[in-house]
Amino acid sequence: MRAWGEPAERIEAAALIVTELVTNAVQHTSTRRIRCRLLRSTEGVRICVWNRGRARIPAPASPADSAGLPVGQVPAAADLAGDDALDHLSEDGRGLLLVDALAARWGTRAALAGRLVWADL
Repeated sequence: MRAWGEPAERIEAAALIVTELVTNAVQHTSTRRIRCRLLRSTEGVRICVWNRGRARIPAPASPADSAGLPVGQVPAAADLAGDDALDHLSEDGRGLLLVDALAARWGTRAALAGRLVWADL
């Protein structure tokens, strides 16, 4: 993307999107083969992540669901005491929220050969 003259912010966004989409492919499929591809067009850059699995792609969690808290509510220190304190601050389930926030649009396509998840910048 640097060679294409893309700005640093867009390159950083693309790196984060690729990381999240590949992580989802690893976590939600049993395949060992994952392909990533960047496509450049006059409209921008499309990130494609393909795997042989056909598992359903989870929908992005709402910001409230991702931490189990209403949006904007921060847990009090007393609420985080004990062994399950970090469970309230779990980072799981936020990947597609990040993709949704960073990409102009994104989606999935399933076929007999596998699943493609794409994001446009």
